Amino acid sequence: MSHDAWGHLAGAVTVVLMLTFVGIWVWAWRKRHREVFRHMAGLPMEDAVDPTADDDAGEQR
Repeated sequence: MSHDAWGHLAGAVTVVLMLTFVGIWVWAWRKRHREVFRHMAGLPMEDAVDPTADDDAGEQR
C-alpha cells in the first residue's frame, strides 16, 4: 500500500470514529434520557446500609 492509500484510510477511520463519538454524545444528551440518567445518578445514595449487619460475616480467617 502506498503512503497515499494509508493516509486516505487513516482519514476515513478518523471520520468514522468522530461520527460515532458525536452520535453517542447526541444520544446521551437527548431530553428523554435526562430523567433516566438523573435516577441512575441517585442510585448510590439510595442504598441502605444495615448498621446491625456483621461486617466480618462470610470471611474466613
